[in-house]
Amino acid sequence: MRTSTASKIRTSLDWLPAPLAGLVMLKPLPFGRNGAMLLIEPQLLERLLGLRQLTASAPEAGGILMGYRRGPHTHVTEATFPTAADVQRRFGFFRHATHHQRVSRRRWKESGETIDYVGEWHTHPEDAPLPSGVDLKHWQDIAQGVSKPMVFLIVGRVSNWCGVGMGAELTCVSDM
Repeated sequence: MRTSTASKIRTSLDWLPAPLAGLVMLKPLPFGRNGAMLLIEPQLLERLLGLRQLTASAPEAGGILMGYRRGPHTHVTEATFPTAADVQRRFGFFRHATHHQRVSRRRWKESGETIDYVGEWHTHPEDAPLPSGVDLKHWQDIAQGVSKPMVFLIVGRVSNWCGVGMGAELTCVSDM
């Protein structure tokens, strides 16, 4: 089954320019949503990868993810990025909620109330990142308050971690 899904993913990405095809994340969603997929736009993922912590002094970065919910599918098209009001440390990112909420609300209104808050992202100074206990607790709090899948992305130096949460469940959908 996994091989067949991977084959479908490769086939469906043929339209992408070669450098971006390796960046796009198109993954099946858990929680019994038959055929539900997660798509993160390649241009957005490329911009997030630009904030990887590749030097010893680079601080964590983060923000919220926005996009569309089309039937059972989640399509991540935009994100907020760190501002001077956020606290960025080598091993921590603390988002100042007001700015990020303001951007999300503005995009929701500009889109005719179709762009939605779909999750959160941040970086880790690790080659292959894993969620910390703080990450897991924060994401579980978010996921328990909604009835739609929420996307949680950690951008690492070499690979990324992506999970989806809904209700009491949080599932890793990608170790990339």
